[in-house]
Amino acid sequence: MHQHHRALGLAPLSTVPADCVAGAIDIAARHPVQPVTIVRPHAAARAARFFTQKFPGRTMYAVKANPSPELLRTLYDNGVTTYDVASIAEVRLVARTLPQATLCFMHPVKAEEAIAEAYFTHGVRTFSLDSMEELAKIVRGTRGAADLTLCVRLRVSSEHSKLSLASKFGVAPDESRELLLATRQVADALGICFHVGSQAMTPDAYGNAMERVRQAIVGAAVTVDVIDVGGGFPSAYPGMTPPPLERYFETIHRAFESLPISYSAELWAEPGRALCAEYSSVVVRVERRRGEELYINDGAYGALFDAAHIGWRYPVALLREPESNVRDHPFSFWGPTCDDLDHMPGPFPLPADITVGDYVEIGMLGAYGSAMRTAFNGFGSDETVIATDEPMESLYTVVEPTVASNVVKL
Repeated sequence: MHQHHRALGLAPLSTVPADCVAGAIDIAARHPVQPVTIVRPHAAARAARFFTQKFPGRTMYAVKANPSPELLRTLYDNGVTTYDVASIAEVRLVARTLPQATLCFMHPVKAEEAIAEAYFTHGVRTFSLDSMEELAKIVRGTRGAADLTLCVRLRVSSEHSKLSLASKFGVAPDESRELLLATRQVADALGICFHVGSQAMTPDAYGNAMERVRQAIVGAAVTVDVIDVGGGFPSAYPGMTPPPLERYFETIHRAFESLPISYSAELWAEPGRALCAEYSSVVVRVERRRGEELYINDGAYGALFDAAHIGWRYPVALLREPESNVRDHPFSFWGPTCDDLDHMPGPFPLPADITVGDYVEIGMLGAYGSAMRTAFNGFGSDETVIATDEPMESLYTVVEPTVASNVVKL
């Protein structure tokens, strides 16, 4: 979704020791002055096992969704051994963190120097492209290597997704013939990839995209070795409850089986949000109430980028003991900076008696929340706590018991 990588330099979760608590209410009881990040390794581990066991192909994690080294290790330990990297910084990060992992450089526009470093230094053999110019760049950067898997990215519709990825990258299926033919000439394995957009709310998004893949293959009459359905697999948020992920997998597998491709062709996917959304949340404090507006100590330049800039709604819960018995009321949030852009319209339903000094958990921030953080205006916090309770929302309906082995000290 987002192409920002500024969090890679901060790496807050890799530098700060984490305590372990049962749940968010325990953090509120400490009365922290700064926001506190909660991570739930057991939730990410469960998501990884779900994908690797049920998706009918190879699962690669889209690192841009959350580049935390601890999360990368958790996913790897639970079966996700291939990683979609979109920049040379992500290539270096994953190569350093998981030396045995397989890296696929899936950004369609890369610096030639990045291609060369990825290939010769880090062992990357898979690259994506959507133009003849990029193909030439890959050939030069790898010095005409004969062991490349090259995935041509098709442009497909984002009409079924909450966030479009249809404008920036991808060659139109009816214009792909020349590029597929040229790529087939230099690739050891030829792939076709696409991205239906972030938070796809129906499996039809993939079914429709696979029909465009069919048209491109027939039009070019090439042998295709890899079909990569990209990301877009959803998570659950207020007002956005998608169908079960198994239905997405069934639609994809059925379409894959019907394509005119090599008998040994592989099916790949690049989930980001679906693997990490449930991994983390943040506990914030209310510093001021102005009617239906709450001033909190995290915001648009912290973990709530999407809540501010694209109006994303996250689950919220008041952390107070005893619990409030007052009816919920819709609130909006102001973040801590001096910027009017630091506004999260919501609405976020919280008890109407919420007041200054109360603490609120904002959930489902594992995808893009941590990755988009900045230190703008001097606000932010590196405090991270591991929790053993369940995330505020979950698409993984078979809840496994939380055991000690699921809790990993950071």
